[in-house]
Amino acid sequence: MKYLKLIRYQNLLMIVLMQLIVLFGFLKMQDIPLALALWQYYLLIVSTVCIAAGGYIINDIMDQDADTENKPKKVIVGKTITEGLAYNLYIGFTIIGVGIGFYLSRIIMRPNFVTVFILCAALLYIYATNLKQIMILKNVIVASLLAFSIVIIDLFMIFPATDITNREQMHPVFSVLIDFATIAFTLNFIREIVKDLEDTKGDNNQGIRTLPVVFGISKTSKLVFILSFVPVLCILYYVYNYLFHLQYATIYIFGFLVGPLLYFMIKIWSAETKNDFHHLSNVLKLVIFFGIISIAVIGINMKYYVA
Repeated sequence: MKYLKLIRYQNLLMIVLMQLIVLFGFLKMQDIPLALALWQYYLLIVSTVCIAAGGYIINDIMDQDADTENKPKKVIVGKTITEGLAYNLYIGFTIIGVGIGFYLSRIIMRPNFVTVFILCAALLYIYATNLKQIMILKNVIVASLLAFSIVIIDLFMIFPATDITNREQMHPVFSVLIDFATIAFTLNFIREIVKDLEDTKGDNNQGIRTLPVVFGISKTSKLVFILSFVPVLCILYYVYNYLFHLQYATIYIFGFLVGPLLYFMIKIWSAETKNDFHHLSNVLKLVIFFGIISIAVIGINMKYYVA
């Protein structure tokens, strides 16, 4: 169990669930050619998860002091696992992730695509060791992780199978996944700021410059409130222009995405305590989870219940 906590197994399960839903709940229902066989797609999932796990581990190694103050009960490195073992696990996961990425890049005859895995692993390392001190940039990098796990599907499943004869058929599918990645990034970015609000005291004591540390909790909360309009408006725009004919998907999105986001916006305006921000962070985690499920809801609705 201590190893599972170290690699943030709940976050990794979210990535696995998302990638499986994209395949079986959306891509398999579109009647389009796909570049990877099923077992190769599973390898793509393993590669993504390994790189993400390595990122979480190196982050925990570098965050020992801040986590001891912010989340003393959740500290793993230095308590239940030695720093040396953590480094070995980081190296192992990263090598496996990049190695599988190299193999899959050869399979789709795009060997230069391995650069995507290398850059992602390198960026997570640089983030943990240097970029974390740069306000906003650190939030952008962490928020990109889930979006990356969606974009990588486009790059390895859709793009290599696209040619001049099926471009019109493949482009809408490619675009849908990019849209989902964009909304996932926005929600994750907002959640990262909320987590900074939750950890303000410890970050301040450790000299980590986050938005709440620099501008204060009240101003940052109001900024989050304003930022929350972005995913709400994007979702409403997307539903109105592309999904309104999908009755069940529309009902689901209003009930499980728009509703909780409006609740979040109401609560963030007056949130003040660590517990308030922890609760709101969990609300956004649920919204992200329901957003992942919505991919399957839309796919099923498109195939079987188009109005």
